[in-house]
Amino acid sequence: MASDCQAKSSWPELLGAQARVAVVTIETQNPYVDTQVVLEGTPVTKDFSCSRVRVWIDQNRIVTRVPVIG
Repeated sequence: MASDCQAKSSWPELLGAQARVAVVTIETQNPYVDTQVVLEGTPVTKDFSCSRVRVWIDQNRIVTRVPVIG
């Protein structure tokens, strides 16, 4: 599915980064997506969207999962 989306689709280099840095990096590298910062444990929908990247963070606002389109 992510292969059908435009531009960069995964940001493994952002694992462990500050949320603010991750959001700016993702939206700069792929102008077709919007980011959603999500606290670990928060329920989310399971639908797939080429225009969304969820940035999962802990209570310290550190990225806990590799951000990917979806």
